[in-house]
Amino acid sequence: MMIREAVHSNLTIPPGEYLEEVVGELGMTKDELAARMDRPATKLSQIFKGDKAITAETALQLEKVVGVPAHIWIGLESEYRLTLARQREARTLRQPISESSLVKKFCYKELVSLNAVEKRTTLPEKVTELQRFFGVTSLTRVVGLRRYQAAFRCGRSSKGTRSPEALAAWLRFGEVRGQGIQCQPFDRTKLEEAIDSLREMTIQPPDKFLKPLRKTLAEAGVAMVLCPHFSKTQAHGATFWLRRDKAVLMMSNRGKWADIFWFSLFHEIGHLLLQNWRAVCLEVDGKDDQEKKADKFAADKFINPGEYKTFARRGAFYPAEIETFAKHVGVHPGIVVGRLQHDKLLKPNWHNGLRVRFKWADQ
Repeated sequence: MMIREAVHSNLTIPPGEYLEEVVGELGMTKDELAARMDRPATKLSQIFKGDKAITAETALQLEKVVGVPAHIWIGLESEYRLTLARQREARTLRQPISESSLVKKFCYKELVSLNAVEKRTTLPEKVTELQRFFGVTSLTRVVGLRRYQAAFRCGRSSKGTRSPEALAAWLRFGEVRGQGIQCQPFDRTKLEEAIDSLREMTIQPPDKFLKPLRKTLAEAGVAMVLCPHFSKTQAHGATFWLRRDKAVLMMSNRGKWADIFWFSLFHEIGHLLLQNWRAVCLEVDGKDDQEKKADKFAADKFINPGEYKTFARRGAFYPAEIETFAKHVGVHPGIVVGRLQHDKLLKPNWHNGLRVRFKWADQ
């Protein structure tokens, strides 16, 4: 009987195949081999298929039963496992290359600027960094994850330009940052009671209101995360839940207008108070029923509907009148201007001098 020598090969041939040939040459069945070795036939079946490795003990038993030296079996097994390892390594090396086209889509450059991922030179290294950031073995899995499949409507003018990859990167940034923010358990009553104090913050600049804003929300179980607008996300803000007692409220600097920021903030708070805790909601262009409800919540909480209706009936809106009304209702004049522009009672470029643009210092 001829004994084969172990050779290096890219073919994954389990030692069990050689064993099957040897047993056949001896005129022995697999069941007889199992009986001679005093081993369960099912265990040997796994060896034949390559699912179970030939151990030193098994190699010695085979040496006695079929006459092939133990070191041959150990060598064949070692070569087989090494070939499998080489193939796994090759697949691992090929994967980042095949996913290189996704690096830009997942906003790698923006994430580097936010210190969310390490800056790397080669595309495979960038892919690996993004895989680590998302906690996946393949970037192709990200968009399919439920937590990044946010449901929202998109305006007609921007339809087709929204990127699910960019949106996933933006939401993941908020998720990671939100996990690191300490919060009290979510308390709906506390959040509702904080509305008045939040409205008062609209008259302050960011360096004055950001810290108390974050503190107030955290005490109600909401982690606030600021993240610059990522191209093709179209999102002003978002809310989602890390767990049942902790929510994340994300805000972008899209448009940079202070009144849009505050309206979006109250809009997202509306989602937290009005919708199921499992929902993921974004403030974007285009409205569905839930968005309309959140819009109404924000509008009514900023300005009493009755008082706004009375003010709007005047029809002539001069800066001094707007400032007086804003002071009366306790909000920044820019919020009143933004509301009048939205309701088409003012042209889009009228009284923009009363509006403020934000630039976040911590970005």
